[in-house]
Amino acid sequence: MSQAFNSNEDWMKLLVSQTKQRLDKIYQGGGKKSLEKQKERNKLTARERIAYLVDDMNSFIEIGAFAGFDMYADEGGCPAGGTVAGLGFVAGNQVVIVANDQTVKAGAWFPITGKKNLRMQEIAMENQLPIIYLVDSAGVFLPLQDEIFPDKEHFGRIFRNNAKMSSMGITQIAAVMGACVAGGAYLPIMSDETLMVEGNGSIFLAGSYLVKAAIGETIDNETLGGAITHTEISGIADYKFDTEHACLDHIKSIIGRIGKKTEAGFNRIASKPPLKDPSEIYGQIPVGNQKPYDMLGIIERIVDDSNFEQFKEDYGKTILCGYARIEGWSVGIVANQRLVSKNKKGEMQIGGVIYNDSADKAARFIMNCNQKNIPLIFLQDVTGFMVGSRSEHSGIIKDGAKMVNAVANSVVPKITIIIGNSYGAGNYAMCGKAYDPRFIYAWPSSKIAVMGGEQAAKTLVQIEVATLKGKGKEITEVDEKKLLKSIQDKYEQQSAATYAAARLWVDAIIDPIETRKHISAGIHAANQNAFQEKFNLGLFQV
Repeated sequence: MSQAFNSNEDWMKLLVSQTKQRLDKIYQGGGKKSLEKQKERNKLTARERIAYLVDDMNSFIEIGAFAGFDMYADEGGCPAGGTVAGLGFVAGNQVVIVANDQTVKAGAWFPITGKKNLRMQEIAMENQLPIIYLVDSAGVFLPLQDEIFPDKEHFGRIFRNNAKMSSMGITQIAAVMGACVAGGAYLPIMSDETLMVEGNGSIFLAGSYLVKAAIGETIDNETLGGAITHTEISGIADYKFDTEHACLDHIKSIIGRIGKKTEAGFNRIASKPPLKDPSEIYGQIPVGNQKPYDMLGIIERIVDDSNFEQFKEDYGKTILCGYARIEGWSVGIVANQRLVSKNKKGEMQIGGVIYNDSADKAARFIMNCNQKNIPLIFLQDVTGFMVGSRSEHSGIIKDGAKMVNAVANSVVPKITIIIGNSYGAGNYAMCGKAYDPRFIYAWPSSKIAVMGGEQAAKTLVQIEVATLKGKGKEITEVDEKKLLKSIQDKYEQQSAATYAAARLWVDAIIDPIETRKHISAGIHAANQNAFQEKFNLGLFQV
């Protein structure tokens, strides 16, 4: 391998290592003392519950592990948003699992917790997957109640979704393994079946202390809302168990009895590994993502047999479009090409930029995949649409709108992988979060922002200098450099993959070598939903 490849590989492996180190800390939840208290109460941790429940932890796809990362410092932090969640297989069926982490502020709901739980319900609804709630929560985190309680996408939306999923025929199972308090008490009761662990599980609108304060009644929590109370007196719960393991075993039994539904029918054949070594993905992207590279080298290390059949190969060269298979699944791939190339007129085209012909080509390919019922994979490394008089006069806005229209109205599942830059309207056209990808993942090398940090900093400095001069003030070259660095540092922080993942702009930061696994799991999930809207582009300028 070349020296450049080795440098690239070292850089990417360092980013992957840093990501894993951060995850290891996140996996500790509320910390060692909180984990020890969980054990003292004879309770499993959220991650232990999931590990026992799923058929194979290696196939578990965690969603939102970075939720809340470097947020809520004044409140002591909220690792993983106080909830462990993802896609896994239980009794051979793919399901969504949401487990409160009681070690993080007693499982209380922060604003990001609500957003994460809503995302998991969205995944269940979009893909018609059963959802399992492992409940152990003290309810809303009161100091931030105004950010989690009243709005449309806040706490109450959870219960609205419970009702909607029930009407859609989506199985919902709730296992109450700890506290389930106040408004949160509606979640298990609005599920199809409710299981409780005796001695630890409890459900009530108000705990014993609040009951005493409100109406003067003296009662303990177990008598008020424990497993015996709700299985023998109120009839709220359906089953009670002596241990968490017995409770989780019964969930496996319930899920194992679910009847098969009609699938979407996405094409799949026997899987073949890539001919080109997938581990070589680490050496494909240049250090800092600063130089051109061949996206084809990445695609051929992700797809089966390294076979990628290009669509309009010699036209619109700054976007690669084509058909392939990933773990046997038929897919259409739309990827930004970072190589500098020439168009049909012999004009140079900058890699990573979307030109008129590229947008036109991508829009047509997206329509083809919808016509053939082929899921779409977007590989993002885009700096935006081409600017300047030549592009404007050629109608770049019109062609860009055509592509955006096709992405927005696409009805086949879309899975987005952000591997490098994701800037400006390029983020939208390449199926960013706003365009409803079924799943969206980021490599550690990814950056998401309205523009690059250096570009943004120079633009803002120019504006600041002009403003000061307009006021009759002068700014020295030293001050200008300080301002430039300050703005650039802020942009670099806000465009980082961890910043995006903390706010759930992406579902997870993944190891590049696991890209095939995540795409395959996503298509498997999407295949469980046979319902598909009719593809209709509506009105756009041709």
